[in-house]
Amino acid sequence: MSKRVLTTESGAPVADNQNSATAGVGGPILLQDQHLLEKLARFNRERIPERVVHARGSGAYGYFEVTDDVTAYTKADFLGEVGKKTETFIRFSTVADSLGGADAVRDPRGFALKFYTEEGNYDLVGNNTPVFFIKDPIKFPDFIHSQKRDPFTGKQEADNVWDFWAHAPEATHQITWLMGDRGIPASYRHMNGYGSHTYQWTNEAGEAFFVKYHFKTNQGIRSLSADQAAELVGKDANSHQTDLLQAIERGVNPSWTLYVQVMPAAEAAEYRFNPFDLTKVWPHSDYPLQRVGRLVLDRNPENVFAEVEQAAFSPNNFVPGIGPSPDKMLQGRLFAYADAHRYRLGVNHTLLPVNAPKATTAQNYGRDGFMATRNGSRHDKNYEPNSYQGPAQTDAALSAPLAIHGWTGTHEAPAHTKDDDFFQAGELYRLMSEDEKKRLIANIAGGLSQVSREDVIEKNLAHFAAADAEYGKRVAEAVRALRED
Repeated sequence: MSKRVLTTESGAPVADNQNSATAGVGGPILLQDQHLLEKLARFNRERIPERVVHARGSGAYGYFEVTDDVTAYTKADFLGEVGKKTETFIRFSTVADSLGGADAVRDPRGFALKFYTEEGNYDLVGNNTPVFFIKDPIKFPDFIHSQKRDPFTGKQEADNVWDFWAHAPEATHQITWLMGDRGIPASYRHMNGYGSHTYQWTNEAGEAFFVKYHFKTNQGIRSLSADQAAELVGKDANSHQTDLLQAIERGVNPSWTLYVQVMPAAEAAEYRFNPFDLTKVWPHSDYPLQRVGRLVLDRNPENVFAEVEQAAFSPNNFVPGIGPSPDKMLQGRLFAYADAHRYRLGVNHTLLPVNAPKATTAQNYGRDGFMATRNGSRHDKNYEPNSYQGPAQTDAALSAPLAIHGWTGTHEAPAHTKDDDFFQAGELYRLMSEDEKKRLIANIAGGLSQVSREDVIEKNLAHFAAADAEYGKRVAEAVRALRED
């Protein structure tokens, strides 16, 4: 029986549903990729009014203080002087469940940070893991659909979760993170945060560097076992929210130390791993952590809806000295996040107090739309250029340009010397203690053993075996034992 042809909304056949169109192999994504844009735009409109992902969250205000000189790498003003403080707002979240979901569940955690800088708002949108399940945004709607509630049963189904992962071998690294000890943080205060993506920093001389952000918790890492989490959910489904709120109210202000890994742009092409692949890390032995500053949370929101639910973070909110990289997942999110907010909150969501700049004033020609509060007067023109001293461009690029070459079209990511979907997952497994390995195996087997199709189970087992032979053997044995019970 032949498969049905996948089509766009207009009925045109889809040639490639795995790779976005880019400007050459490894180049940035093209706006002309109608299938990608349609897929992401439609995906963003599937839920109303809560977020499609990261619906369940908590937030707090604080500040970021620079402790170390990084001006050799970036001209960003808020990072330009040791001792400088910048007001911030952070939103922590779970990913898969709805607004009413429990906090202490096995799920990645969002770590979205807004810096209210004097050059405009800078949004850093990351997670509590340094990697992710996929590396191309065209697969993101499908991935989330596999993790969400099944249309028929109304709950998350192991068949869907593991079937998608069976067809996404690049997810093996993140699965090993998620099913390991850090898969259920004890609280938002006791987990690290990561920018996850690769970003670009540019200094005053115009030199470009690629960077990865690491926020290390100063409270120490604390996590929950599956049994501990189940007990906590039964006592307080809002446990992470409760902990964060009460800690700050008591004056026990949580903090994180920010480190970055810095790669000179010229080294990216020959690095042993693809530095723009979201499913991979840069080993610290290659690019050591360099300290930047300290994030402190010291004030709770007065109104959760107004300040947490209406908070909007967009990774395309850059400031001079910081910009994007060819990271395909980041490229897709540059469009998708802002589009989701325009749909969910309206085109004027940037005027809401939690989203509006605090250390400067937004000046542009945006007008009208739902809930408009900034419409101009008889003296203000709504076009540019004009002869009336309206805001004008600076002609100063925020970041260095990216060189591109090759043919347009859908391309797989360029392969680097050590690139595969399993090597780093195996490295992570081999770093674990024996007790950590036992818990990892039990967590994976608990879900995989519930899958109804043997071929899906075998595909996933092959991924773990490819990462590490012992890893695969132990998961297979644990799954077999559970299925024979």
